[in-house]
Amino acid sequence: MPELPEVETVKEALKKDLLNKKIIDINIYYEKIIDYPSIDEFKKEIKNQTINNITRRGKWLMFELDNHYLLSHLRMEGKYFFRNVNDEVNKHEHISFILDNNQELRYHDTRKFGRMYLIKKEQIETYELLNELGLEPWDNNLTITYMKEKYKKKTLPIKTALLDQSIIVGIGNIYADEILFLSKINPLKKANKLTNKELQSIIDNTKKVLEKAIALGGTTIRSYTSREGVHGRFQNELKVHSKEKCPNCNNDIKKIKVNGRGTYYCPKCQKKR
Repeated sequence: MPELPEVETVKEALKKDLLNKKIIDINIYYEKIIDYPSIDEFKKEIKNQTINNITRRGKWLMFELDNHYLLSHLRMEGKYFFRNVNDEVNKHEHISFILDNNQELRYHDTRKFGRMYLIKKEQIETYELLNELGLEPWDNNLTITYMKEKYKKKTLPIKTALLDQSIIVGIGNIYADEILFLSKINPLKKANKLTNKELQSIIDNTKKVLEKAIALGGTTIRSYTSREGVHGRFQNELKVHSKEKCPNCNNDIKKIKVNGRGTYYCPKCQKKR
């Protein structure tokens, strides 16, 4: 699943070619990708709007148009590709945005889990899907005090708490494992039992891991590629996720399930305290 670094990579790649392009038409081949509004209204409203900017909130891509924001969540395997207008449509290409430069921006999704929303600009500040999101990892409000307040009633394992997008956005399964390994915290430790030192370590290593992942274009595991089909390189930097030996102590990495999510950790370096 594309997480924050992958979505950031896609955003930056799209901005190179999409800014100031006008959407002159749209073809929708799989209607369930469009979650809001109705298909007819979506088609009507998006036509002849210019793409003025592309931003990101958590794992959401936000295309700023003239009168609306197009919100796009890639879910498991969503990707964007540019095609010429006469190119044959691939069976996994579900939406084509026809641009004013004889190109199409096509949304490709083998699993069909991705979703799009077209929201009026005046509604975006109060839109529920975005308001439910927590802090960005680089927000100055992401402090020990904030974390303690959010975690004080959480008896869930910290691995599960890190995946909660209402607290910190953008951390997925792979990155949670890496953050906890660098922080030397057992993934099963209850979130409300973390010390101030451990909370600060999580904050610091969240930034460290995600910044490095962004710099390397994200992590390519199984099917994720950027919108240009380029594979990220952060998988070459992984310390614990999908590994067999700990890079610090050479002990065996253990794989367990934490609330249904495959989790890798070093029992020696990440002792449960």
